[in-house]
Amino acid sequence: MRERVDATNWDTLAKELDEHGCALTEPVLSPEECREIAGWYHEAERFRSTIDMARYRFGQGEYRYFGYPVPDPVRELREAFYPRLLPIVRDWARRLGWAAEWPETLEEWLERCHAAGQSRPTPILLRYGAGDWNALHRDLYGDLVFPLQVVIGLDESGVDYTGGEFLLVEQRPRAQSRGTATVLPQGRGLVFTTRDRPVRSARGWSAAPVRHGVSAVRSGLRHTLGLVFHDAA
Repeated sequence: MRERVDATNWDTLAKELDEHGCALTEPVLSPEECREIAGWYHEAERFRSTIDMARYRFGQGEYRYFGYPVPDPVRELREAFYPRLLPIVRDWARRLGWAAEWPETLEEWLERCHAAGQSRPTPILLRYGAGDWNALHRDLYGDLVFPLQVVIGLDESGVDYTGGEFLLVEQRPRAQSRGTATVLPQGRGLVFTTRDRPVRSARGWSAAPVRHGVSAVRSGLRHTLGLVFHDAA
């Protein structure tokens, strides 16, 4: 997994994140691996909880949180992405005057999360059918937050499903909000802002609040794998 994650041009990706708040990686999963992971959705023993989005007015559809120990491919992806994302979030912290509290390894960071009471795993498998959608939101889960996360498409847009674009909405300083829609290619990751991101302002840099969601799926079935790099309280 690490070799595939490393194959992305991370300098270019960081520039795209600066411009748009999200950016696609090169393929990190094969079509066969995507189908295998999507098939896990029916294996209830892999998960600690299942969320019916309509019940909580989060949208419509369903998702499941993996339990510990998370499956090896999910763990390996999470561990491979973290050191690639770390220089980006530290640069954001420098620009915005945040404390750069994130250590060198994911293991150390999760230990800090667990010591702070955030001990529930957050990798997630999402499933959307026709008519399903996800409301704009942020995945915070507690006081300790990693500023970037990754979602990986497991099905092929235009073949397995239609619609269901990934949505990112940024609240800009003293201006109307800006939206970005992205089709998730099968096997590729979309790196995106968890909470806030730096944008230039008259006084230097400002933190622009960002939320994300999914547009309505028009047909078929859409699965995605979500990687959040802080655990939940």
